[in-house]
Amino acid sequence: MGDAQLKKENSNKYNIVLAVLMILFLLAVFKVNPSRAVIQGPCSDCHTMHNSQGSSPLNFDPGDLTPNEYLLRGTCLGCHGMNTGSPTYDLNTDKIPQVYHTGTDLSAGNFIYITISGSNRGHNIINLGIDESPFMYPPPGIISPAGARHDIFWNSHRLSCVSSDENGTAGCHGIRLWDDSFPEGVTGAHHNNVTGSLATADTVGNSYRFLMGVKGYESEDWEQNPSSSNHNEYFGVTTPTRLGCGGAGVNNCHVAGSGSGGMLVPPDGTMSQFCASCHGNFHTLGTNDYDGIGPEATSPFIRHPTDLALPDEGEYAAYTEYSVQAPVARTGAVPPGSGSGINHGINGDAVMCLSCHRAHASPFPDMLRWDYNEMVAGGGGSGGCFTCHSNKN
Repeated sequence: MGDAQLKKENSNKYNIVLAVLMILFLLAVFKVNPSRAVIQGPCSDCHTMHNSQGSSPLNFDPGDLTPNEYLLRGTCLGCHGMNTGSPTYDLNTDKIPQVYHTGTDLSAGNFIYITISGSNRGHNIINLGIDESPFMYPPPGIISPAGARHDIFWNSHRLSCVSSDENGTAGCHGIRLWDDSFPEGVTGAHHNNVTGSLATADTVGNSYRFLMGVKGYESEDWEQNPSSSNHNEYFGVTTPTRLGCGGAGVNNCHVAGSGSGGMLVPPDGTMSQFCASCHGNFHTLGTNDYDGIGPEATSPFIRHPTDLALPDEGEYAAYTEYSVQAPVARTGAVPPGSGSGINHGINGDAVMCLSCHRAHASPFPDMLRWDYNEMVAGGGGSGGCFTCHSNKN
């Protein structure tokens, strides 16, 4: 073999090794960012050792001088509610979705509407510092202490982002325990976050949006730019359950052995069951404690059903392309990505709580996705209620 040929082969090997090293480097740099699976970047982005630098506090909220637990630079609202003009806060190495801001809303809505229009626009979390009027604790759908027995809804508890009986609050994200103190509701979840298709949901980190036990698919941009092909996917079942705290004929949402009353989780992992753990009378089949939507999953209903498959006939059959204004829940299995089609029939897609409501707050009363007063039967409108009830417009 000549020197020229040997040099050529060595050069080729060098280029191959260089290319492999470059690929490995790029994977190391970008392995998290495309899907934002786990929080990344300098520790100082989120944590501070002394909450002081140059005689100034390092909290994200410049008006808050109080150091936070876990050396964090902000509380839930301090990090996710900076009152900026953007739906995300850019840390260069990562982005923080915003739930209190001006401008475009993300999928769960925007708490700022509560400060603008009052507490009937959404879940009035105690962090906003706005009095509840009228006082909504216990939540709508909880009938009585005898029927509910959830201590987190009584004794003047207020809603927060995360449950913490130590602070007298009940929350949605993280671990939720009945009659038990557990201030570390989301501890470790940001560093163990799993995104994309979440079908296991047995930890906070691998549950949909840190809602313990909820399954679904997380849109990478939190629906900043939603469309029929770019959106969250919610998990549902085809027939609503009889949900309760235990006993014959009901589906128990308390996990045994987790606190004195059991950790609260949706038994089938659906978003509607999660909502029903606080608003049980609105979303479930009737039990001894609740009349719910009625005794059976058939019309006529006394309350709008959820976790119920869309019929494949009549007005419902006209809903054929996924609408981000009236999303559906997927049944059977959590999809691997956003789907643009609608499945009808006994095993098809289901109506759910978030088909009509935002999770945090919206510009409209009752945190609806649209103005209910503008839904006029026979008025020729579109969207909103008429997405499913297509012949009522």
